[in-house]
Amino acid sequence: MNDALPTITASDARLAALHDRLEQRADDVGVLDVALAPIDSPIGQLLLAATERGLLRVVFDNEDHDAVLAGIARRVSPRILRAPRRLDAVRRELDEYFAGRRREFDVPLDFALSSRFRREVQQLLPTIRYGTTATYAQLAARIGSPRAARAVGSACATNPLPVVVPCHRVLRTDGSLGGYLGGLDTKTALLRLEGAA
Repeated sequence: MNDALPTITASDARLAALHDRLEQRADDVGVLDVALAPIDSPIGQLLLAATERGLLRVVFDNEDHDAVLAGIARRVSPRILRAPRRLDAVRRELDEYFAGRRREFDVPLDFALSSRFRREVQQLLPTIRYGTTATYAQLAARIGSPRAARAVGSACATNPLPVVVPCHRVLRTDGSLGGYLGGLDTKTALLRLEGAA
């Protein structure tokens, strides 16, 4: 059995170069609406999607990527291409976060996948400081709807920008984790990274 790494052939290199030119040309002529890039992280591989306005979606490995991309195509644009350069700043900030050198994100965000109340809640989430947590009820009170804790939970569960928009910092009133799109192990890992667990 041969355990050697696969050899990159000239045709592989040409194909990669062709994709790079396609990516650059699509961006130059304005037909690259949504750029994609994978990133390896301590919580598994993440798929990032961004428009020209900013980061649009962070997709966990346990999600159905085909369904996520179909939703983006339907709600934002079908012109989606693997184009890592647009996501360089996001990847750098995520690397810094996972290395413990970043406590908040500065990249622009595109909330096009959220609407009304959910967007309002999701835009409030970054105000929960690194290393701290809040409850669904506390967030509901902060947005002036103290009886909307369940709706706040729904907004957290549908957050298209997990990790960067820190819905992992929101707990149930009794202090239990609640749910998390990336799974409870991932939520626990993020809280431990931040010293909040």
